[in-house]
Amino acid sequence: MKTIINNIRRNYKTIAGTLIVGIVLGWLIFGGTGNAPHPTSEKELVEHKHSEEQTTWTCSMHPQIKQDEPGDCPICGMDLIPLSTTKNDGDNISPDEIMMSESAAKLAEIQTSKVERGAPENTLFLQGKVMADERNIAALTARFGGRIEKLFVNFTGQQVQKGEKLATIYSPELITAQRELLEAIKFKESRPQLYRAARAKLKLWDLSNEQIDAIEQQGDPKNYFDVLSPISGTVMNRHVAQGDYIKVGNPLFKVVKLSNVWVLFDAYETDLPWIEIGDTVDINIKATPGKTYKATVSFIDPFIDPQTRTAKVRVELKNSQRELKPEMFATGKLRSNIAGSAEKLLIPKTAVLWTGKRSVVYVKVPERENPSFIYREIGLGPVAGKHYVVTDGLEEGEEIATNGVFKIDAAAQLEGKKSMMSPEGGTIPAGHNHGEMDMNTGDQDGTLETVKADPKFVKQLTAFYEAYIKMNEAFIKSDAAEVSKTAKNATAALENIKMELLQDDAHIAWMEQLNILKPALENIAKSNDLEKQRLEYATFNLAFYKSLKMFGLDNDTTYYQYCPMANGDQGAYWFSAIKEIRNPYFGDMMLSCGETRETLK
Repeated sequence: MKTIINNIRRNYKTIAGTLIVGIVLGWLIFGGTGNAPHPTSEKELVEHKHSEEQTTWTCSMHPQIKQDEPGDCPICGMDLIPLSTTKNDGDNISPDEIMMSESAAKLAEIQTSKVERGAPENTLFLQGKVMADERNIAALTARFGGRIEKLFVNFTGQQVQKGEKLATIYSPELITAQRELLEAIKFKESRPQLYRAARAKLKLWDLSNEQIDAIEQQGDPKNYFDVLSPISGTVMNRHVAQGDYIKVGNPLFKVVKLSNVWVLFDAYETDLPWIEIGDTVDINIKATPGKTYKATVSFIDPFIDPQTRTAKVRVELKNSQRELKPEMFATGKLRSNIAGSAEKLLIPKTAVLWTGKRSVVYVKVPERENPSFIYREIGLGPVAGKHYVVTDGLEEGEEIATNGVFKIDAAAQLEGKKSMMSPEGGTIPAGHNHGEMDMNTGDQDGTLETVKADPKFVKQLTAFYEAYIKMNEAFIKSDAAEVSKTAKNATAALENIKMELLQDDAHIAWMEQLNILKPALENIAKSNDLEKQRLEYATFNLAFYKSLKMFGLDNDTTYYQYCPMANGDQGAYWFSAIKEIRNPYFGDMMLSCGETRETLK
């Protein structure tokens, strides 16, 4: 019996050992996850590695909600959706990085370029007028009182030669002065100073030596005196008519010599660093099509006009054929290289977001599987054509976003990361309703201040806003053709806004906003794809918010509204003339989806 029991124990151990060995071999062959094979190829290893990534989950209605596992939104109860992934492999990833999928970057039309060194060059296009050379203008005034007996200049614009008679004057005072000279001649030898004084008096009254000699030879005073032209030229002004009585100091004629003329160009403050004495300017005059004049800058006005914020830049042209006439419009093209042979860091203007206080770019993070960008504040030098000169904040060879920059910034805002509107980071308050709630959140970042602008500018901006509202209505109707048409009208209204009405920082701020507003409108106008139009519209509205926040409207109120589901669940803003929610990003599909974020009065 004992032997039988020992045999059973031995057999049991053998069976148990066999089972254990089989289990281990099965795990080694088929892997530790059931039927999944163990990764052996490079592709399988990458996929296995990705399976260890941790996913962040968020709510499409409330993007401020972020969790490490799926579930329901604690605010609205909707299912959470995956937002982004973060690797647990020890990579040093900055919390301020904006990661985008390849499809999202393609949809946003993201383009990048490397920071390079080069000689900053700029081509300035100037507007101006032909003007008379002020050094060749002669004004004739009455040196003595009298009456205009004859007038030889009958109209303004008449050509006269040097020494030609312009008018004849009868003057009792002049007759008396001539008699004094004739009396003084008798004492010419004994009292020469008396003679010289009488002759000098007539010269001060604008008589020439020849005229005075003729009086002495004749021996009798002349009753009439001829006014002679001091230069050859054109009569600009004729202030007297035949028979007029004149007093000492009264203007008679103004004569200008037009064989040389000036062209005075208006140069904005931002243009002045690029202009130097001696720079060559190519000049075109509308009155002489097909002909280009070349001249050099001879003078730069040391004063800025407080109204237009421009300074005059002068060039001189020869005009022997009299084809150039004062007040003709002229355009000039000036190519400048103020750095000479020195090279500076240059970046495209489209890469820069400017807030009035900060200049911002988004630098592409190297060695990332998906496009990834990070916020960077930089220092800028002068504008060099389509580029900026960078003074600090970037290194040669770094890669930056040059197209779709505003869309990257919008994504950063929605994710609560560092952005143009929020340099310290932080999530923008978000929520969702269907038109019942009016949440006045105020300024998005607290840094945009209202500036006092010229009332004319505000009226022009309000006219543009009214054109914008019509475009917004077309978006609500989901009519791509109507959107394109109204966008063209809005572009025309935008071009009617005169930036010269603004001064100092306000002027520069509006120029920077135009760099976003105008291209976005033009892209909307030339597209017939409603989805692409709405994508540009989302970009446009973020910049338009800055404009309306800074300058305001003329006796009007607008509502800044938001939908978190628009723009591919990234959220998007728009302006409405009414408080009721009418969503331009979805139209009838979700007309009442959104909320009012701010009321601008």
